[in-house]
Amino acid sequence: MARYALNLPTTLKQEAESLAKEQGVSLNQFIQWAVAEKVGGLKQSQDDPRFPLVTYKRGGSGTMQPMIRGTNLRVKTLAVANKYWGLSIAQIADEWPISEAAVRDALAFYAAHTEEIDQAIAAEVGLEAQYADKAPVTS
Repeated sequence: MARYALNLPTTLKQEAESLAKEQGVSLNQFIQWAVAEKVGGLKQSQDDPRFPLVTYKRGGSGTMQPMIRGTNLRVKTLAVANKYWGLSIAQIADEWPISEAAVRDALAFYAAHTEEIDQAIAAEVGLEAQYADKAPVTS
């Protein structure tokens, strides 16, 4: 990790410290998160204009993932719910508090980007399988 000295105006530093405390993170973590969010926002050119309710956001793994705009709900979650669990658009919208229009847009996005999303699903399933044997057993 690269080090970078940062000079902040006193008021901005105090506000950032307050917000970091509310989030339960250090000031350093808060600033890293804020910069990552801003950089990600500026790199949002990956968005497909045909699907206005879907946007790319940086996920927990640090990679950009298609999500329902204004939420942290991944398109691949809705694709799995529809394709593998057999949930209808109405059932998905009811299960997650989003509009049917958002579900339709996400599923249309999935249809247009099937290979990309199926690879992400397969990678996640592989990780789950890898760590399933290592999970603690509770009784």
